[in-house]
Amino acid sequence: MSKIILIIDGKEVEANEGMTILQAAQSVGIVIPTLCHHELLEPYGGCRLCTVEAEVRGRTKLVAACLYPVEKDLIVRTKSQQVDKIRKMILELLLAHAPDSRELQDLAKEYGADKNRFGKEPSFCIHCGLCVRYCAEVTKKNAICFIDKGTTREISFIPEIAAKECWNCKECFSLCPTEALQAAFVLAQALAFPAPTE
Repeated sequence: MSKIILIIDGKEVEANEGMTILQAAQSVGIVIPTLCHHELLEPYGGCRLCTVEAEVRGRTKLVAACLYPVEKDLIVRTKSQQVDKIRKMILELLLAHAPDSRELQDLAKEYGADKNRFGKEPSFCIHCGLCVRYCAEVTKKNAICFIDKGTTREISFIPEIAAKECWNCKECFSLCPTEALQAAFVLAQALAFPAPTE
């Protein structure tokens, strides 16, 4: 596998071909915030918190670091006025869903995000997709899915599968940055499937 040299925040970084900007940055200890990335899962690009400036041959664009592949002569800025402004806005939108999330609160402090900027949304889910993807890609149980689209999108347990698989698994619970998953499970449990009998 060939090596690629790129510049991240003024630092020369050697990366393997096929790596993303996020992976290259993490390999040398450069932190790029993300809420939807997990090393066991395929890149998703859902939260867009990992937005960075990527410059190639004098042209700069904003890209999701978890999706954008490294390339020769790539210059990356993980921090800039524009990048910080975008992250702040994303966090303020996410905080409307989950103002009490510890992870979001920590990031909000770092970027000066106001959790009260937008009105409270009726869902605690921030659509990071970690639970849905982990259940499908790692445990291969497919007990959780997204329903609806856009602003009404939610996570939902599939009762027929969840009743059999989720009681003894719950591996995805610790991935949820807002605890929306646990709430959805309790609701699904109460409404749709009984406790397993011994």
